[in-house]
Amino acid sequence: MSASHEGSGVAGRHGAVRAPQGIAGGILLIALAALALWLTRELDQGTLNAMGPAMLPRWLAVGVGLSGLALVAYGFIRDGEPLERWSLRGPFFIILSILAFAVTIRPFSFGPLALPGLGLVVAGPLGIILGGYATPEARFRELLILSLSLTPFCMLLFGDLLNLPIPVFPQELAGLFPAGWSQKAIMRATAAVLIVAAIAVFFGTKGSRNTTIDIADHSGRI
Repeated sequence: MSASHEGSGVAGRHGAVRAPQGIAGGILLIALAALALWLTRELDQGTLNAMGPAMLPRWLAVGVGLSGLALVAYGFIRDGEPLERWSLRGPFFIILSILAFAVTIRPFSFGPLALPGLGLVVAGPLGIILGGYATPEARFRELLILSLSLTPFCMLLFGDLLNLPIPVFPQELAGLFPAGWSQKAIMRATAAVLIVAAIAVFFGTKGSRNTTIDIADHSGRI
């Protein structure tokens, strides 16, 4: 009787490392968690009743790090996929979306380059759309609707419920709202406008042909 089984997805591996792809992914997650913890080391964490700016990113980093440790441990216990050729498309657009979010949500200056703070109303959709192009199946219509829906959810969750000091829009636009409105009222009104815009895009382009706007080929070359 043959010891091997036909149709099995992954052949048994010899040696300590049994899932190279899982171990590589776990190490990457641990490195990202360590970087996030280092970047937030000087921020105030606060308490559950009064959350500081470091509360959410720090505990997310802890969760990501624990997930990475689980992947590494799994790679020594169970057989998994081998390392394959990496595509540059995914990391490129993910990093690009993070950088775009970072330089647009608050005022940014680097030498002669200076950008005004555009707030979450611009940085949120921009980051979501750019990050969506990490996959070749990205469609601009779906990404636009997702960005206009997810951004107001983040506004209400982090700015309204968790009371985190997140800039919503350029301060120059504050004069468009009544003078007696509070910051939370302005935030809720802005979130409502984005939700209405998402609904309008959904129904206004429902009959249009879905076309893929591809910026890179499927081999991962940019």
